[in-house]
Amino acid sequence: MPGDVAQITKPDLFARLAQGHAAGVTVVTPNRRLALVLKAEFVAFQTARKLPAWEDADILPLPAFCQRLYEDALYAEPGAGLPQLLAPAQACAIWESVLAGAPLLSVARTAANCADAWRLAHAWRIAGALEKFAHNEDTQAFAGWAREYSQRCRDGGFADAAVLPDLELGSGAGRPKLLVAHGFDILPPQTVDFFRGLGAETVFCRPVPGNSKAVKTSFPSARHELEAAAQWARARLEAGIAAGRPPRIGVVVPELQLRRKEVARVFAGVMRPGWNLPGVEPRAMPFDISMGEPLETYPIVDFALAVLALGCGEFEFATASRLIRSPFLGGADAEFAARALLDARLRQTLPPRLTLPRLIGSLEACALLRTRLELLYGVMQEIPSRTRPPHDWARHFTGLLEAAGFPGERRLDSDEFQARAKFDEMLAEFSRLGFVTGNISMPEALRRLRRLCAETLFQPETPDAPVQVAGILESAGLEFDCLWVSGLSEEAWPLAARANPFLPVALQKKAGIPEAAAETSLALDRRITEGWLGAAGEVVFSHPAKEKDRDLLPSPLIAAVPAGKVEFPSFAPYRDLLFACRALEFFEDEKGGPLASGNVRSGVRVLTNQAACPFRAFARHRLGAEGLDSPGEGLDVMERGNLLHLLMAGIWKEVRTREGLNADLAPVISRAAEKAVNELKLEGRLAQLEQTRLEKLAREWLELERERGDFEVVAIEQARPLQIGSLSFNGRIDRMDRLLEGGMRGAHVLVDYKTGAQLTPQMWMTDRPDEPQLPLYAVSAPEDVGAVAFAKLKTGSMRFMGFSRAKDAIPGLKPCAWDELLGQWKASLEGLAAGYAGGDARVDPKKGLATCRNCDLQPLCRVHERLSALDESEEDGA
Repeated sequence: MPGDVAQITKPDLFARLAQGHAAGVTVVTPNRRLALVLKAEFVAFQTARKLPAWEDADILPLPAFCQRLYEDALYAEPGAGLPQLLAPAQACAIWESVLAGAPLLSVARTAANCADAWRLAHAWRIAGALEKFAHNEDTQAFAGWAREYSQRCRDGGFADAAVLPDLELGSGAGRPKLLVAHGFDILPPQTVDFFRGLGAETVFCRPVPGNSKAVKTSFPSARHELEAAAQWARARLEAGIAAGRPPRIGVVVPELQLRRKEVARVFAGVMRPGWNLPGVEPRAMPFDISMGEPLETYPIVDFALAVLALGCGEFEFATASRLIRSPFLGGADAEFAARALLDARLRQTLPPRLTLPRLIGSLEACALLRTRLELLYGVMQEIPSRTRPPHDWARHFTGLLEAAGFPGERRLDSDEFQARAKFDEMLAEFSRLGFVTGNISMPEALRRLRRLCAETLFQPETPDAPVQVAGILESAGLEFDCLWVSGLSEEAWPLAARANPFLPVALQKKAGIPEAAAETSLALDRRITEGWLGAAGEVVFSHPAKEKDRDLLPSPLIAAVPAGKVEFPSFAPYRDLLFACRALEFFEDEKGGPLASGNVRSGVRVLTNQAACPFRAFARHRLGAEGLDSPGEGLDVMERGNLLHLLMAGIWKEVRTREGLNADLAPVISRAAEKAVNELKLEGRLAQLEQTRLEKLAREWLELERERGDFEVVAIEQARPLQIGSLSFNGRIDRMDRLLEGGMRGAHVLVDYKTGAQLTPQMWMTDRPDEPQLPLYAVSAPEDVGAVAFAKLKTGSMRFMGFSRAKDAIPGLKPCAWDELLGQWKASLEGLAAGYAGGDARVDPKKGLATCRNCDLQPLCRVHERLSALDESEEDGA
């Protein structure tokens, strides 16, 4: 802070502001958060004076003040000589055009970094020396890019925000009589020159450090620390309200942008338990988070961008699914349930990528939806294929959204309304890109609009909240009654020096940029820490004691703060509050009604699911519960299995015997592979690749079949009725061979084709056998079955696996006491059948959470309430 500038206290500042606009007082702050807080404090000051009305104070962030002076000067008489001010998106577009020929991984990201380096260079008055001190590739490249950028701005008559304070802005009508700079910790030379060049009286104002009671403490982890801060904030808030003095409470969270969702979830759960339950009236939370979220993450903006993406050709099925289910698409209220069911059906029929005509052609039972999408398609047909200026694309985008019925029929809530208004602002800003970009294509137009929404942090306006959650920089200059600063471990605070890579480090250090050197960065962080110590009557510094397995120490900047315990009551989670009511009823719900009929339409899969978990079998086959499909690229496991079965069926229908394997099988294999691919309706390159893969697989497998003794195939994909206990099934046998030589001559072998690496015959040797199809076929078949085998068709590990009643029936099968084995299987299968028929619905996964890993019924059975997630790793290692 310049030593020759006067300083005033905050009470004196409010007294001058209370004189109204005639006093000509303007207050500038380093950020928007501090400006809003200062305005609220002035309102409280005037309210305490019991005034019925007063003039609003002129308090605004420094960038907004500069822009206001520019606009005042622009419309004044000499304003014609001022350059045109670029919006951030326009400046970024010029940077991208400068970088267009450079060999970069991401032009957009590098352009953003260049804009930041350009701003820093002007703020600290080192822009003119960039080329002279450029000693490495990065600084040399940036110096050249900066020269080109500056030339393009001069040629176009442009100026950006980085050079705005250097323009002659002090002669306009908006110049204040008294300029008050409030809460500035850092004053770059450009800012100092700007204040002096205004020609107005300039004074500084900073909070007066108060006497505070500070303590430092630690918690087991960052999550425990955050929960404790939320509990403490609620306790202090309730205590203040009870005393008739609602307090101002601050919580500082480093890296708030990365932890924003976690912070919102934890504070909401502590401050207002049960806030998100159905039927609970929405109310403003008693806390406010200073950091917004990218505009594109708001559902109403995400929908708008998804609609516009439909006009750029193919799109993901996930995009179509979101549109169909969105409340912002016209007719959503009237067809809400029908559209949800339609989405579930389309997941089973549509590919992972599709076009709008394909989507429209698949619609059924939703007339309003079809009408809206047809209107949308009609507007898209009017979109010119050639390049157009951004303002034309903005008009087309608006037409597309209107055709889609955006934003729907229901009334928008406050957050949705504000997000839509902000999206309209982004659309207007996008339309102004034509000054610097010229004509662009529609995909490029959508890319630029999407980037605008991604880079714009937005937070809906809410009523003033007593608890403020802020990041490190946002907390500077704020005053509270109680303040908690978290995350102050030795590694996290002070921050490490981080010089800008595009600017010469020597220049940055010489200019005094705090982040450029360890000593200046430390000095800044020490000033911020001292500011926290004087910002509230009660100050808590905390840090996590551990990060995973590493021990963490407190920051040396709080070494002088005494360690102690922070006292506050513990507030139970909403779940615990429900249990504390003791209005609980206990009843057994592990058994459904008995099966009315013994006929099972779901096939042998019923027994597979019953063995894995009785609840899974009950939910899938009795209740019809199924998870939603998600179309994916390529073939899924089931489709690959179907291809394999079709391939083998096609081959053995022609070959039939061991003797037939001696012929030239190349044409047979080719025909079978081609037929399998055609039956699954595969096309193009995928069909060619799959046919080649199947042919290779078949050739390798048939070499193994040639090592067997004489046999003939007597059944291929044969459907037959099966009976076990009281249940009747319709099964399908992959293949049955009859042996024609050896000690088991005349006996039959059941073969089941598999590709999984984890399948072994030992799966059948428990009371709850995995993959029980072959055991069921063996005990139910009228033929003399003497062996069962998995045919493992996996490249590099082809083999038969299973059991037989005699040695060497098939290479790889294990001889055993056959009759005893059949008796064991029969008892196990009858037990599974009896459990299913009797309504057994226990949540009892056979292998704990390992069984549940790929099950989509977890939200229904809530298995995690009964099993520990820690058990899974133990089972996996067994």
